[in-house]
This record gives sequence, structure tokens and C-alpha cells, in this order.
Amino acid sequence: MSNSSTYTTRFPLLAKADTPAALRTVPGEHLGELAAEIRAFLVEKVCATGGHLGPNLGVVELTLALHRVFDSPRDTIIFDIGHQAYVHKLLTGRFRDFDGLRQQGGLSGYPSRTESVHDLVENSHASTALSYADGLAKARRLSSEADRDRAVVAVIGDGALTGGLAWEALNNLGAAPERPVIVVINDNGRSYAPTTGALAVHLSDLRRQADGARPESNVFIELGFAYLGPVDGHDVSAIEEALHRAQDLGRPVVVHTVTTKGKGYEPAERDEADCLHAVGAVNPATARSSIPAGQSWTSVFGSELATLAAERDDLVAITASMLRPTGLHPMQEKLPDRVFDVGIAEQHAVASAAGLAMGGFHPVVAIYATFLNRALDQVLMDVALHRLPVTFVLDRAGITGPDGPSHHGVWDPSMLSAVPGLRIAAPRDTVQLAEQLREAVAMNDGPTVLRLPKATAGPPIPSLARMDGLDILHRTRSGPLDVLLIPAGPLASAALEAAVLLEDQGLGVTVADPRWILPVNAALPAHAARHRLVVTIEDALRTGGMGTALAQACQDLAVPTPVITLGLPTAFVQQGPRAALLAEAGLDGPGIVAAVLAAHPDRRPPSAWSATTLATTPRGRDDHH
Repeated sequence: MSNSSTYTTRFPLLAKADTPAALRTVPGEHLGELAAEIRAFLVEKVCATGGHLGPNLGVVELTLALHRVFDSPRDTIIFDIGHQAYVHKLLTGRFRDFDGLRQQGGLSGYPSRTESVHDLVENSHASTALSYADGLAKARRLSSEADRDRAVVAVIGDGALTGGLAWEALNNLGAAPERPVIVVINDNGRSYAPTTGALAVHLSDLRRQADGARPESNVFIELGFAYLGPVDGHDVSAIEEALHRAQDLGRPVVVHTVTTKGKGYEPAERDEADCLHAVGAVNPATARSSIPAGQSWTSVFGSELATLAAERDDLVAITASMLRPTGLHPMQEKLPDRVFDVGIAEQHAVASAAGLAMGGFHPVVAIYATFLNRALDQVLMDVALHRLPVTFVLDRAGITGPDGPSHHGVWDPSMLSAVPGLRIAAPRDTVQLAEQLREAVAMNDGPTVLRLPKATAGPPIPSLARMDGLDILHRTRSGPLDVLLIPAGPLASAALEAAVLLEDQGLGVTVADPRWILPVNAALPAHAARHRLVVTIEDALRTGGMGTALAQACQDLAVPTPVITLGLPTAFVQQGPRAALLAEAGLDGPGIVAAVLAAHPDRRPPSAWSATTLATTPRGRDDHH
């Protein structure tokens, strides 16, 4: 039996309601049964592939109501962040494609313009939906009369509503009664963790007033919105009624819905630690993986930071609503007064860290590498300009895997290389992570950065010697020094694999770990001068990072050795397994060998390597000199 017929048999209502038009024909008395089918389907499929489980289970009825009231894609429905858009995908023609969710070549884990006309916005960074909605409403207002009747609906969680960008948009939307944007708040009291700050308290007060007298005003009314709610977010008819009222008002409206994250799936409903916000492949009966979990880089960092903080009273930590995902939970348990969760507000997190540093503390800002992009101005002007001792620990640096182009942490070295006085470390293993974290927090004359991959920690990679701050990991025992391989961080293992393969080709190879990759160690150009070819290998864009900086340093010092930079292309890399995507970019052992043999002045690639060379070289290398 095909997957399609199996789906039809096991999920008959969902199979018939997999487009918005078909959904609107489902009788109201069957919507509860349809919601139950959707939840069962999500638990089965997301537990098989991994993905955002808790958020999607919580918005089943809300999404049903949205697609029954509004005519997508004529009406525009924007999901902020997008990790709660799986139900939307099911109801817009992608029901039968879910076996490929977050798999290479399969469905994205976020809205995707290439997948469906119902996905106008391909967003997966928080707090953006209201600004998109503001711009779309302006465009509709400036267009034809027919366009003015097209609704603009933005769905935003209470967690994403803590972001400053959301409030910039609310400030504009509330002052424009001629632009009737409908803001639907999906209020479950959480993002990755319980929502923090004054807004969380205010929404909690509004939730408690659901059955009693409502105040004449609240923050949304004061900003110029009509306010409808709180509405039971698991009652389709109640949500539909509120959405119809919002449409009829013809002005900016906030519809405040209250939902339960993980609704209908017991392990997710009682998941206080939000471990089921996003899952890998797990057993749906237990929500636990059958594969023993290795020690992650994140957990090692968390443990080391908690130890350091116990030794030093001046260490504090900041996160932007990612306490557990960035490893700060151990320190928060031991020293709660010195860990600050500022909500989804990366700019504020960094500027606040600057204030803490001015007050005599050493802040450690733990954040995903891709999210630091949002606070570059604060890194540059609020921290670096003042030469403040702030340490940034960038989790998910480099290729992250199934979350796709918005979550790969590949831009930070290129951007941060332009920040004066900032130093970037890339530990090759967790032993170096502990050592370099201590080095970073000991520096008091400017900002420091540690890049950590989303990966299971491998075994330690010992060095033969430390010379001028460089760790020599491998050196051919005799003969000429043909090739100097300089890997950044955990790509040291690929460089060591390549070194063995290159020695089999008769080349003499040195592998040197710079440990601190930017700015360039002053000793590296001298090491480069003793070799005939230098190859840098980094899990980041190949332009503007470590390799580019070393090539410039060699040029400035008239070092004639050519520098080949291997890295990731200036492109949005799609989802896929980390190892596969690195190999595709030529950042595994064979890919490095192919690049060396193609570039070495005395070598042409043997036939055994030519196919690999042709496949990887154009995407994964830059030639300097």
C-alpha cells in the first residue's frame, strides 16, 4: 500500500481537508475529530524525522480557524518564526510530503516560498512578522481597490512578542487605522522557556480576566489597536467568531488567543523543561530517543561555565530566551541571580552586557551564531568601541543540519572580522573548549568570541607541540614541507584525515590549529613561508574569515606562498545532515585532498581524485596570490 493510500486510510479527514478550500467544507461538528487526526499525524511524523513538536501541537485549532476564516493565499497569513507552521503546511497541500520533513531535499521545517504559494514569508528568526504585515498592508493600501480587501494576518507568539522589532512594528501599526492588520497573539506563556519580562506579567493578567470583568484599557488598546480576547485557542468556533469580528472592524486589531504548548500529547504537555519544543527522532510512545546521546559541545560549555562562575564572582551570563539550548541551565541552577534571560531580544542582550561590563562584571553572552547577526551594531558600537570585556559563546556555529539556511551559523566570522579589538576562538575539541573559555574570560581589554558546533563531542585531539600560540597537530617526519593545513575548530579532524591521504601521495604535510582564528596569529605568515602551499579550512563563509585574513597578512609581509581558502559558499545552504553538507562543500578529508592536489605547484590531481576535485573545488575554495 502506498504512503498516499495509507495516509487516506489512517487520516481520512485530514486527507480530505488538505487545502484551505476543502477545509472550509468540513462540518463544524467534525473539526474536533480533524484536530485529533492532525495531532496524531504530527506526533508520528515529527517523532520520526525530528522537528518542532510542542509549538505545532499547540496551534492545531488556531490554524484550522485561520484557514477557515481567511482565503489563503489571497489573504495573507504570516507565522512569526514559522516553527509552528507544520499544521499550516498540512492544510495547504503538503500532507503527503511529511516523511521528508527537515530531510535533505525534503520539506523545510519553516515556511518556504519554493514549497507553496501559501508561504509568502520564509521567516524563521523571531519578531519579524508584524513588520512584514505592516509593509504588506501599506502595499495593499497603495494598490487597487481589489487588493485593499485582501486581509493581512500576522500570528505571533508571546515569546516572539518580547523582541524589540515586534514593538517597533506595533508602534507603527497601531497609529495607522487605515491599515487593518489583524495581529493574532498565540499566548502559551512560553517560547523555548517561560516568557520573561513585564509583557509576560501583563499577558498573564489578561488571561486571568478571561471569565471576569475586563479592564477598559491594556497595552494594545493604548497603542491604538482594538482588542479581542482572551479567546480559548483550542475552541475553533470561538476563534472563528473572534477572527470574523476582527475583519468586520476594519482597523488594526489584536486577537489574543490562549493555547497550551504540546496540547494533546502528554509528554509534551508536562514538559516543563521544554525538551519537546524541538526534538530529534524519538519514540512517540515515550518521546525519548532510542539512540544513546553523546556528550554535546553545549553541555560541556554549560558545565565549564558553571565551574568558572563558582570560582569568579564577577562572571555573569545572558541569554535571549535560550537558557537550556545554549547551556546556561547548570549555572542558572547554581547561581540564579547571575544569569539573565532577556527574552527574544538579542540587541538588548548585547547592549545590556555592555552595561554589566561597565559596572565591573565579565558577561558571557550565550547565543546561537545565526542570531548574533541581529546584534552586530551592538557588538561593534556598544561593546568593541568601549573595549569592554564581554565574551560571546556562539552555539550552533557553522553547519547545523536540518534547520536549514536561516539557522546555519556561517556569517559570524566574516562580519566579526571587521570589529576592531575582537578576538575569535574556535576550539577543536572539548578539552580546548574548557581551556579557551578560561582564556576568553581572563581577557579584560576587549570582546572575545568562542564558536561551538551543533554536534556530539568527539575524542580529544592532542597536539605534538604548542609553538607561538599554535598547536601543531601533525608534521611529516622527513622530507620537504609541501603543505600547511590550517583548520578552524572541529574541522581539525578532517584536516588530519587529509594529511594522511596526502602523505600517501608523497607530500609533506603540517597541520596547525591556530586556536584563536582571528585576528591572525603573527606567527602564521612565518609558518606559511616555510611551506609551498597553505590551505585554510573553516566551517563558515570562505570570504571574509580566517583564510581571507591570513592571505592578506601574507601579502602584507610579502610571503610568496599561495593561500587556498576552503569554506562555505556565499549562498543560503539548505537543510541536510551536517557531515553531508560539509562533504558537499569540500570540507571533509577527501575534499581537502582534492583541493590540495589541484592547487599544489608540482601536482596535477591523479584520476582517483579528479571527480572529487571537479565536484568540490568551485564551491569550496578561493585561491589567493
